[in-house]
Amino acid sequence: MPMSLSPNLPPDKQREMLRQMLTIRRFEERASADYHAGKIYGVVHCYIGEEAVAVGVCTALDRGDRIISTHRGHGHCIAKGADLPRMMAELYGRQAGYCKGKGGSMHIADFDIGMLGANGIVAGGISIITGAGLAAQMEGKGGVAVAFFGDGASNAGPFHECLNIAATWKLPMLYVCENNLHAAQTSAAATHALSDVAARAAGYGIPGIVVDGNDIFAVHQAAVRAVERARSGDGPTLIECKTYRQRAHTERKGQPDPRDKAEVEAWTQKDPIVLLERQLRDQGDLDDAGLLTIERGVMDALETAVAFAEASPFPLPEQATDDVFAA
Repeated sequence: MPMSLSPNLPPDKQREMLRQMLTIRRFEERASADYHAGKIYGVVHCYIGEEAVAVGVCTALDRGDRIISTHRGHGHCIAKGADLPRMMAELYGRQAGYCKGKGGSMHIADFDIGMLGANGIVAGGISIITGAGLAAQMEGKGGVAVAFFGDGASNAGPFHECLNIAATWKLPMLYVCENNLHAAQTSAAATHALSDVAARAAGYGIPGIVVDGNDIFAVHQAAVRAVERARSGDGPTLIECKTYRQRAHTERKGQPDPRDKAEVEAWTQKDPIVLLERQLRDQGDLDDAGLLTIERGVMDALETAVAFAEASPFPLPEQATDDVFAA
């Protein structure tokens, strides 16, 4: 499947996109393996297959721009610049983790890089990040805020409420729907009256854009245009990225996966990392040696993160209520 062309992106930038996507992929593969080995506690939701969305959008942002994520949030954290050792320590439930080992996979946050957190509640982050969009508007420094959410969240009340208020107040927002065609056990086709989530933008008088979520250049170009619109004061954009998770809803053992095997295989053939690697090779901007260098760098960083996590102690029982502000 050919990818869209990517003007104004030098080869170094494209290779950096590939490095980030590979970092997400290898991180998720390791998280899955360590979960099944009993080293990671709690549920892990892998982002494998959707890497082009997080990287394509986040490479259009500045460090000070804010994002919020979902229960499937590792990819967004990494794409926004989160620290791999602290992420891995959080998954391991260790004190050196982002949330001191108490949040786990679904609750990683780093305010210093504009990552306002992953959220285990479907649509739970949309209202929070819309508030961050209002804050950016009031600050007047040209910042934008980005909500990442799934197709299921687009049926929830916060999605509609926030699009309405963001459109009315012209907040500097990107609403990025990662439509991977399935909720936990239910297809989007069975729960959506329209085939495109982006069509709902018309009801709020804002642009609604559908892109191939496995084509990183298409995602990036749509994000760049939406960011420019937001920074100029013209308000929000809804971007729907059609993509696919290659794994089951969670890594939990014995979890049924009701998706059609032929559908899974067809989407796996459109793997976003393979597509980008192929395009870079076709352009003459990547060879075997270059790919090996990238892969080695990614794996070295991952092993460093795992070693850091394993060396960190578990939280003490007497620390259970530290940093707890409501119960």
